[in-house]
Amino acid sequence: GGLRMLQMGVHTHLITCQAAIPLMLRTAQAEGTRGLVVEVTDGTSAANAEFRRNVGFYYDLVKANVERIVKGLSAELEDLPVTAVGVTPGWLRSERMLENFGVSEENWRDACAKTPGFGISETPTYVARGIAALARAADVSRWAGTIISARQLADAYGVTDTDGSRPDCWGYLATYGWERDDGWGIDEFR
Repeated sequence: GGLRMLQMGVHTHLITCQAAIPLMLRTAQAEGTRGLVVEVTDGTSAANAEFRRNVGFYYDLVKANVERIVKGLSAELEDLPVTAVGVTPGWLRSERMLENFGVSEENWRDACAKTPGFGISETPTYVARGIAALARAADVSRWAGTIISARQLADAYGVTDTDGSRPDCWGYLATYGWERDDGWGIDEFR
């Protein structure tokens, strides 16, 4: 239930940070480099500003906490060589999601006939490419304490999804809202 979700969605972030950040600090100070903590979450700051009724109390609470973790870590690491950010993919076209729709990566667009909004989905590779580019970036500290969407990373660092597109699920939702499910306007956000 909800308490397990809190353990899996909040405690795991905290435990990982407690173990990883001291190692990052030692390495960064010894080698003159910077460390990067990337907390993966679901939703931009704007999308999570209000309670998300469609996901339930505990899920909403966990996602709000991830942003708070990023902001808190950023404040505490401000003068140290480690940057903390949050990254959110859009509608992730994971293996599980493809299975739920009864499609594969090769024919995923077939699912759009039943659920047109799936047209804004993205592969896990898209957000991974963005995070890899972020980790290499000289200006990574400019993102400290923020939640960055996969599309923002794509725009900032020139990465694309496997099909060459740059899906913007969160931009689409900000423009058309959560209730729009007919696929209207999706092409302008791919």
